[in-house]
Amino acid sequence: MIQFQCDYNEGAHPLIMQRLLESNMEQTIGYGEDPYCNQARLLIQQACDNSNVDVHFLVGGTQTNTTVISHILRPYQGVLTAGSGHINVHETGAIESTGHKVLSIASPDGKLTATQIEEAVLAHQHEDGPEHMVQPGMVYISFPTEVGTVYTLNELESISAVCRKYALPLFVDGARLGYGLCSPESDITLPQLATLADVFYIGGTKVGALFGEAVVISNDTLKRDFRYSIKRHGGMLAKGRLLGIQFAQLFTDNLYMQIAQHAIDEAMRIKSALQAKGIKFLIESPTNQQFPIFSNAQYEELSKKYLFSFWQRIDEEHTAVRICTSWATKSENVDCLIEDIENL
Repeated sequence: MIQFQCDYNEGAHPLIMQRLLESNMEQTIGYGEDPYCNQARLLIQQACDNSNVDVHFLVGGTQTNTTVISHILRPYQGVLTAGSGHINVHETGAIESTGHKVLSIASPDGKLTATQIEEAVLAHQHEDGPEHMVQPGMVYISFPTEVGTVYTLNELESISAVCRKYALPLFVDGARLGYGLCSPESDITLPQLATLADVFYIGGTKVGALFGEAVVISNDTLKRDFRYSIKRHGGMLAKGRLLGIQFAQLFTDNLYMQIAQHAIDEAMRIKSALQAKGIKFLIESPTNQQFPIFSNAQYEELSKKYLFSFWQRIDEEHTAVRICTSWATKSENVDCLIEDIENL
């Protein structure tokens, strides 16, 4: 069975595994204060073209989202997000478990707009007794989104501007950041993201690492005591050097972007084959996640050899699935899938 259902099926890039093995018996100080973490921080600062950002390493996406959001919000505040945002639909109430409400906004393409954010803030301010309602305290977006769409630079600039107008920290979930930056429709660079977002993270788990996310904080007011929040949420890995080694390797010789580009190239090959076959899409995605609508017969036939993620039942005869490529997707497996799509 060839798996295309997610982008974290494989382990880690061979260069990372090699560095982990080479350094395995070294003795280093713990909790992210080792030389490898320091090296990774420096490389990420250089990639962001900003030596003033703080960089912290955590293990996984849900842990990162929960730690960042609870660190920022006051007890009576909630976080604005698109309805399809990961914190709203795929984290088992992790944010709510910290005492904060997720304030979701309907968004068919997975993207929030500056207008939606401003309307939500003003709606709260114009309540008869706003203190009786959860106050919007920050904004969470994903790049790319849960449905594979990407923000343009103009859209992100507008969101950043409205967030600063109302003093709402902007947090960008970058679990798939590499795939977003390498999308053919993306005009955003890492330095621009570091300027426009108050805090974001660089996903490693889905982009070449064995595990790990790198949190980048540019807003000085959010930097204070963040390590306390990491520890409080169980995110301070004793063997922190395991994270530093991985991110140092990912940000050496542009490896992170190179392997992310591979996933995009393979996804675009699959997308072209689907389009040539006349297959429609639930969502037009320019990233490593594709959402074709198959007839049930087509889905059944392909499922004999391939594993996709079920996404949505369209009607009695059609099903939308997610086909996901990764940094490690084999071109020969894509060749096989394309041939079988052509033969449907």
